[in-house]
Amino acid sequence: MRTIKRSGETEIEIKKSRFLCALARVRSEAEAREFVQSRRKLHHDARHHCSAFVLGDRGEIQKSSDDGEPAGTAGVPMLEVLRRNEITNAVAVVTRYFGGVLLGAGGLVRAYAGAVSAGLDHVGLVERMPVRIVSTTVDHAQAGKLENDLRSSGHQVTDVAYGEKVRFDIGVGETRVAEFETWLAEITGGTATISLGSLTHAEIDV
Repeated sequence: MRTIKRSGETEIEIKKSRFLCALARVRSEAEAREFVQSRRKLHHDARHHCSAFVLGDRGEIQKSSDDGEPAGTAGVPMLEVLRRNEITNAVAVVTRYFGGVLLGAGGLVRAYAGAVSAGLDHVGLVERMPVRIVSTTVDHAQAGKLENDLRSSGHQVTDVAYGEKVRFDIGVGETRVAEFETWLAEITGGTATISLGSLTHAEIDV
């Protein structure tokens, strides 16, 4: 799944109506609803604050609201844009300032979906990849060379701890752990010990 790179806001104008799309990263329904409320307070003079959010590692929680717009013309199209982009743990709120010209059902669907699409372009997306934290321990004499080798090979060093020996924590793609072990054995002449730690997620720009 993907999520948004950062929070942000963008605006589009259609037939004198202004559509402000605000996006934020959230971890729970409570956080998502809190963000919707904060937008409602910020733009208390606007007519509609339509919203959609997706939560969970597989995007299993999905909710949307038309907030007074005709049923199915706002929240669902917004949610559809998030789903199409495989986004999770994010909320979108589109605030509409009515410009006096009626857009019709089709026009509203395009406007709300378009506002979210423009918002996603503005904030950027990241892919959430499963990563295993792998710890390896070497003598101080080897540490400098190993750190250079790790970084020059593009491995993600998440922590270095200096004690009796030097421990490196490296984020390795879940499917590439065996390949990394082989690489490490070659680089260190088989002297580095390895232990597998927790599974986490890394974010890579889309």
